[in-house]
Amino acid sequence: MSAPDISVVVPVYNEEGAAPALAREIAAAFVGANAEIVFVDDASRDATRAALTALAAEIPALRLVTHARNAGQSRAIRTGVLAARAPIVVMLDGDGQNDPADAPALAAALAAGPPRLGLVGGERQKRQDTAAKRWASKIANGVRRRLLDDGAADTGCGLKAFRREAFLALPYFDHMHRYLPALMQREGWEVAFRPVSHRPRTTGASKYTNLGRLAAAASDLFGVMWLRSRARDPGAIGEG
Repeated sequence: MSAPDISVVVPVYNEEGAAPALAREIAAAFVGANAEIVFVDDASRDATRAALTALAAEIPALRLVTHARNAGQSRAIRTGVLAARAPIVVMLDGDGQNDPADAPALAAALAAGPPRLGLVGGERQKRQDTAAKRWASKIANGVRRRLLDDGAADTGCGLKAFRREAFLALPYFDHMHRYLPALMQREGWEVAFRPVSHRPRTTGASKYTNLGRLAAAASDLFGVMWLRSRARDPGAIGEG
């Protein structure tokens, strides 16, 4: 098989209700494109794996990569990117709240951009979450943007397109997926953002709580600030 132009990476954990419909939506969004769909099952304890395996004949572009132990969303994304065969990766959340119909536009914007454009991130419009979750996200985004100056109004949006080579050059740590714009900029890549739609969760349950996010965010934020402070720009790199 020839290598695809786009790899869609979807981390899932206990999403047997959302995953099959999401896989079909992704396939429909990229119909006619040279794309593969890589779902990463992060050791789900429900029937997520079986539900996706059953779609193999229906969606030939679908690949299923599995974890033996639950390792979290950032590790699942990294596993998917390592498995991806395309130079452009689109990632989206596995709960169905990101609309796959928005994904091709982000991939196209990345492909049409300058060579140093490393990431095009989605910014959710009219978020379909609880008021408490929206306010917590607004505060967290404001603090992060002020301290990191990454220009991202909604870094928590799971829908992003990026260059595979750029992602794999980033330092890996748990929860790194929340800081992709700042980490990309640290490595000299440009980032851009586009509005995307957002949908209510119709199955399953969120894997995060406001308090849980807050506990991890404090140490992660200072860690990313430290990483940015220790970066050094070598300018143009040549050989010979």
